[in-house]
Amino acid sequence: MSYMHEKVAYLQGLAEGMEISSDSKEGKLLLQIIEVLEDFADEVDSVYDELDDLNDAVVELDDYLETIDEDLATLEDDVYELDDDDFEDDEDEDFEEVECPDCGESFFVDGNLIDKGEDVECPNCGVIIEFTDECDCCGEEGCDCCEE
Repeated sequence: MSYMHEKVAYLQGLAEGMEISSDSKEGKLLLQIIEVLEDFADEVDSVYDELDDLNDAVVELDDYLETIDEDLATLEDDVYELDDDDFEDDEDEDFEEVECPDCGESFFVDGNLIDKGEDVECPNCGVIIEFTDECDCCGEEGCDCCEE
């Protein structure tokens, strides 16, 4: 028996002990209030039962999802044969958007390649794009004249 049912049973006992009858207006009101409280207690118990069932279903789904995740990890290892180190290296990479001076198409380039001044081929038109620290207008390395 739930806490709510215990409280309602206590009120019913008080009403019987006080010999409240439905003959008077006040007695009829009090007995109806107790009856409504009993209905509320039944509904609260029903909701708790549904929550317990829902919680059990969530736990079961969580276990099932964990099993699927483990199976997928095994499958990835078998198919790709990658180590965790392969994924950690990708996290450190920053990519920058570059526009091809020939075709005008934008694409992303690893920021480390740009920093090292390595050449990159445009995936759209095949033009080789050179990344240097030289200034476009004066040809000097590291000048501030074009950074306005």
